[in-house]
Amino acid sequence: MKKEKIREVSKKEQRKLYITEFFMVALAIIWFIPIYYLIVTTFKSPREATEGPLKLPEVWMIENYIDAWKNMEYPRALFNTVTITVLAVGIIVLVTSLAGYALARTKTKWGNRFFLLFLAGLMVPFQMNIVSLFKIVKSVGLMNTIWAVILVDVAINVPQGIFLFKEFIESSVPKELEEAAEIDGCSVIQKFFVIVLPLLKPVIATVVIIVTLNVWNEFMTPLLFIQGRENDVILQEVSRNIGQFSTDWTALFPMLMLGVAPLMIFYIFMQKYIIAGVSAGAVKG
Repeated sequence: MKKEKIREVSKKEQRKLYITEFFMVALAIIWFIPIYYLIVTTFKSPREATEGPLKLPEVWMIENYIDAWKNMEYPRALFNTVTITVLAVGIIVLVTSLAGYALARTKTKWGNRFFLLFLAGLMVPFQMNIVSLFKIVKSVGLMNTIWAVILVDVAINVPQGIFLFKEFIESSVPKELEEAAEIDGCSVIQKFFVIVLPLLKPVIATVVIIVTLNVWNEFMTPLLFIQGRENDVILQEVSRNIGQFSTDWTALFPMLMLGVAPLMIFYIFMQKYIIAGVSAGAVKG
């Protein structure tokens, strides 16, 4: 009797597993349809894109990518985007790791108040202060420079970085290591850079990935503070091809693919650090 019950239970579990797998595959197919449409359209003529949106192209037109490369001045736009992203991410990681460490190890009323102030930055969208930001950037003479975009992006992403570093340090970096370093005569700066910072690799990778995506995909900040095409980023070049009354999707989609390609390469190289960050966050201590 027990063996028969076990078999019945196992059959029920297998049926549930098959049903779950079926729905997961169906959801994956539905999710993939827009990506398929985007990729296929990049190789079509405008006529083919209109007549058969999901059909494969009769002639694969590589010229669409060549035209997109030339029209958006891709090397220049890519260089500007990478420069802004790298500098912004570097500053954010340095500033937020130091601030997160200070807040994690400072158990005072003022420390808690400062942390709550930074948390408020997560809840208040920066778009509410666009006019003030524009006046400040203009008054300090940074208009139409990449530094205007970099500094604003840093200000936008600092609260999130401080939150992640503070919580990680409190949960995963033991104080005993720092106390041992103090006995050996290390200063606060030496403790941070020699003892603490090497232990922050998982959260550093997490912050780098999140901030890179945020800065790379940010459109409003470059639109407001960059007025000359020589400093344009990729998204600005893409937006130039969106018409007021009509849009040539076969010209726009290749530009989108060129804009997304560096992020896809970045994600492929960083995915092992994403897994390491998730594993580190799952185990306390």
